[in-house]
Amino acid sequence: MNKSFLKISAMLLAVMLTVTSCQLLDGIVEPPINQDLTEDAVLGVAGSGQQVLNGVERQAALYLNEILPISEIASDNYTNTRTFYNQFLDRLDIDFTDDDLEDTHFDLARVSELALFGLNTILPGDPAADAIVEGELRFYSGYARLAMAEVFGDLPGEPNGPVVSEEGHLQAAIAEFQAVVNLAGVGSSAKTSSLIGLARAYRLLGDRDNAANFAEQAIAEGPDHLREIQFDFNNGPTSNIQNALYDRGTFDDLQPLPRLDFLDPKYSLIGGTAESPAALVKIEEAHLILCEAQIAQNSLADAQQTMKDIIGLVATRRTLSIDDNREGRTHNAPGSRPDSTDVIVKASETDMERPGLVLDRQGDNIVVPVVSGTSVTEAMVDAIASQDEAYEVLYLMRQEIFIAEGRRMTDLGIRFVVSFVEVQNNPNVSEGDAATTASLPAYIDAIKTELDEITYDPAVFPRVCTIKHNLNAILVANKSEALPFE
Repeated sequence: MNKSFLKISAMLLAVMLTVTSCQLLDGIVEPPINQDLTEDAVLGVAGSGQQVLNGVERQAALYLNEILPISEIASDNYTNTRTFYNQFLDRLDIDFTDDDLEDTHFDLARVSELALFGLNTILPGDPAADAIVEGELRFYSGYARLAMAEVFGDLPGEPNGPVVSEEGHLQAAIAEFQAVVNLAGVGSSAKTSSLIGLARAYRLLGDRDNAANFAEQAIAEGPDHLREIQFDFNNGPTSNIQNALYDRGTFDDLQPLPRLDFLDPKYSLIGGTAESPAALVKIEEAHLILCEAQIAQNSLADAQQTMKDIIGLVATRRTLSIDDNREGRTHNAPGSRPDSTDVIVKASETDMERPGLVLDRQGDNIVVPVVSGTSVTEAMVDAIASQDEAYEVLYLMRQEIFIAEGRRMTDLGIRFVVSFVEVQNNPNVSEGDAATTASLPAYIDAIKTELDEITYDPAVFPRVCTIKHNLNAILVANKSEALPFE
């Protein structure tokens, strides 16, 4: 059945049910009003800015709940083996009628609008407002615009507004992040997060010098900086990505690329009913951006030292010992995926074999990184002999360090499209516009149904799992189009 028809039918049904319910209760169609939740009950109240900030942080959690599973599915990080999560994005069937894209779009827009509401409406009347709260709200406003650029590219930046280009969103993000950095009395966390945001935005703009400059400032300001979004098992929202990677256990919904097996699951129960937090911004990014700038300048010795700094930083991040016996990896197809420590992995048919990347989950507890992890060693760094080799190692580090954080899709050049509801309600957007039509880089489009393909036969010894496409090598082979500083 046509997805657009299903969408329209669902919308009409929702409207009919709403109208019917109101008519049954009141005899007339009026929305319910809670007199304790009006603007007058909030405006001018001390601490109202902090209350809005709490709401923004909760909304950021809801946004991560939408973007993390689907962006990981859309990349080569994970393949989706069941129907519980999006079945289209594994083959990069990006359609503006996809409900998941709509939910992601709306939850991200709500982060932006709620942050702006706090800044423009609530803070001016809050007698307890200070630079710390303002800085946090401005950071989230900037983060929302940065995410619009990274996830969608072209997207309206305000309700019923015109479509803003990826560059336009990045410039808006830069303005907010810079305002945080310039704000007297701002908290160190918001400042460091915003410095990283500036480096991240300038990187996507291809501005190597500014990206490296702000990356260095971030490292100096917060050498171990980590901003996480919290989830709440008891009161919500719970974590969708934890559900996908761990909580559903034997369903094995999302399976990692074998070379990333040792990093999975990044999210699990951390004690009792506590949910794992998700990193929103971390200082590893500043080092990675600085390293990329050094490689682009062909300063290989500097880049190699920065890589070693990253390896040292990653080694300080927390890990977790978990019982993952429920994770069978191969559910009802025994032997279909590597699930033993004796498996050797090749990143492609022409890549070298690497042991130690696959864990055995059917015995004792496994230890997994829950902030950042990498398989890159100092010996691998020392062996780098060219710019292209350095780039490939760097992008492997980015893939590993950001796994399950929704970042890989952007590195691959993949973007989502404006949602169906936006097309129906925003006079500035029409079906068929560039913003509603998926456009993939040629190097991804040619293999879009094969990003997760592997060859593996557990009956052949030694056991070798070969990944069909080494996407890090493909990015480097197409560096003039794929890499921001080239």
